[in-house]
Amino acid sequence: MQNKTKYKVNHKRKRLSHWRLYLMLLPPVIYLIIFKYWPIYGLQIAFREYTPVLGFSGSPWVGLKHFKNFFSSYQFVRLLSNTLILGTISLIASIPCPIILALSINAAKQRKLAKAVQLITYAPYFISTVILVSLVTQLLAVRGGMFNVVRGWMGMDAVNLLSDPGAFRPIYILSGIWQGTGYGAIIYLASLAGVSPDLYEAAKLDGATIMQRIRYIDLPSIMPVVVILAIMNCGSIINVGFEKVLLLQNQMNMSTSDVISTYVYRIGIGSSQFSYSTAIGLFNSIVSVILLLLVNWFSKKATETSLF
Repeated sequence: MQNKTKYKVNHKRKRLSHWRLYLMLLPPVIYLIIFKYWPIYGLQIAFREYTPVLGFSGSPWVGLKHFKNFFSSYQFVRLLSNTLILGTISLIASIPCPIILALSINAAKQRKLAKAVQLITYAPYFISTVILVSLVTQLLAVRGGMFNVVRGWMGMDAVNLLSDPGAFRPIYILSGIWQGTGYGAIIYLASLAGVSPDLYEAAKLDGATIMQRIRYIDLPSIMPVVVILAIMNCGSIINVGFEKVLLLQNQMNMSTSDVISTYVYRIGIGSSQFSYSTAIGLFNSIVSVILLLLVNWFSKKATETSLF
């Protein structure tokens, strides 16, 4: 009995000795509770006819009415296809560029030049979405835009790409690659920094060329990181960059630029249909989770690399 009491006292002292760690844990836990878990309570308005006067729990229950209205609306197919096409192409197009840039910088002999390239390519990541869209708008402006100025030098007529539905996706994807390639390359460079120099020395002694070292040492080293990032990005395919889409969107390119997130914003904030927009947002989140789980499962089976 005495030993048991002594054990409890020692165990309690041991737990209290880690109070600093508990204190460090407190801010992120509070943040998650307030900003990530507490808003989940508000999701119930997706199943209610919400009115601010009656509140969340006082509004009448309507079940799956808002989901059925969205699935049966004429805009459902267009919104879902636009979202999936834009998200999938953006994901596929954004994977190889950071890898190629990281491998090039890692293999470069001129370290100062490599660092300069790394800095220049990383800088656009710090540009806000509003400024990025402003730059794109100025670049593609019909009057005075660099794109149309070059076309004029070549004897071609000016075009308004920002109003062209067919040009919206290339503009969105290319601007995203320009902004995110440097940031992605840094992640791969960090992974390449962990490769043992002995492997490169052994490869050089065996007469391996730069391309052979990249193929047999660098690529296998960063492949787990590539797979993990691809899985994480698959979960956000349906959550395409809301801000940039909204800022690049206009009535002329609406047929290809209107995605689920902008539609939710338009009917939720613009039309005050809170329950309907919440139902669509919840559908959006469920599809994202399903995509993430499917891709994670497939990756685990195919490459033995997964998030969990």
